[in-house]
Amino acid sequence: MIEISQRARVRPAAGRAEPALVSFLRSLDWILMLAAAGLVGYGLWVVSGITRFDVPGDENYFVVRQGIAAVMGATGLVVAALVPVDVWRRYWKLVYVATLGLMIFVFVAAEAVRGSKRWLDLGVIQFQPSELGKVLFVLAIAGFAVGRVGPVARWKTIFTVLGLGAAPILLVFMQPDLGTALVYSAALFAVLFFVGLRWRQLLTLFVVGVLAITAVLWWLPAAGVQVLKPYQAARLTLNPDADPSGITYNLSQSITAVGSGGLTGRGVIEASQTRLDYLPEHATDFAFASLAEQRGFVGCAILLLLYLLVVWRGLRVITGATDLYGVVVAGGLVVAFLFQVFVNVGMTMGVAPVTGIPLPFVTVGGSSMVANLVLIGVLQSIHARGELGRAGPP
Repeated sequence: MIEISQRARVRPAAGRAEPALVSFLRSLDWILMLAAAGLVGYGLWVVSGITRFDVPGDENYFVVRQGIAAVMGATGLVVAALVPVDVWRRYWKLVYVATLGLMIFVFVAAEAVRGSKRWLDLGVIQFQPSELGKVLFVLAIAGFAVGRVGPVARWKTIFTVLGLGAAPILLVFMQPDLGTALVYSAALFAVLFFVGLRWRQLLTLFVVGVLAITAVLWWLPAAGVQVLKPYQAARLTLNPDADPSGITYNLSQSITAVGSGGLTGRGVIEASQTRLDYLPEHATDFAFASLAEQRGFVGCAILLLLYLLVVWRGLRVITGATDLYGVVVAGGLVVAFLFQVFVNVGMTMGVAPVTGIPLPFVTVGGSSMVANLVLIGVLQSIHARGELGRAGPP
């Protein structure tokens, strides 16, 4: 599917044009590719430790499932890298409708799990459409915004972008999945930033957003209007010392696990918070806390450095994009990725609200793994197009 024109082929020293496939492979960001591969491998190693005692008689149960998801995600990465980024812009309406369709289909076909309808059972893995929707959301919203929103954009156009973004965000929120809805919101703000909105308009939107959050958490409940479910509001306003045996139990145990890891960790056997299941959701929401307990500061630092490497290469993709659409898409995806890392890591230590946002490449969950690898594939597509474009005619 990759469209490589004659001008995008590199003339080698011998004077002959390189084959298109060779030119494409040379144009990929292999540092970003290695960073993603490192995160996949490191994540599988982390999962093998924190889930070893979760399934009696099959200590590799979750590792195998996570590995299958990684293979599926690698396939998605290749496909996303091969699809020219212009295709997404050209058919942004179809991408947007597909995103909404996935969200609506969840309400129809998904079974309720602990009061939430988020997952579709595909047998091998449980697929969460809202995870893949993070990538599709950015591709679609950027397709509309580019060419319509910029330094001279009217508020009417900006409100149209916000309206388009609000529909999938609201559907995700109703599942209910507050954490993923926040990721979508961060990506939407990033799209408006990278598309070139004026600082005054961005500041206005930010202030309105802060006021809206304040109203939802405090002003409206004080007036008797509950927008969030009680447990959601409690998570966002969480004080780890408020009720350590009740609503704040998870956070208290997470902080204990992080603090007990020390420099090099307690190891898999001695990590009592994880092994004895004192820390609930230690393979999903609080996977970072389990990593900190088992592998300590060193183990966490390695993971964070791999994340930093992905973000750094993602920023290079932004600066090397050949058109505004590539800049906006890459910027939205990098911000969404960084937001997930920041909130998940922060919530395990009590410095960010507990929202259920997965830790990329580590949290047990096939849909998160697939979505993040597709994200890497889209970044590779943008990078390759930029490199091939700068290669010039033969």
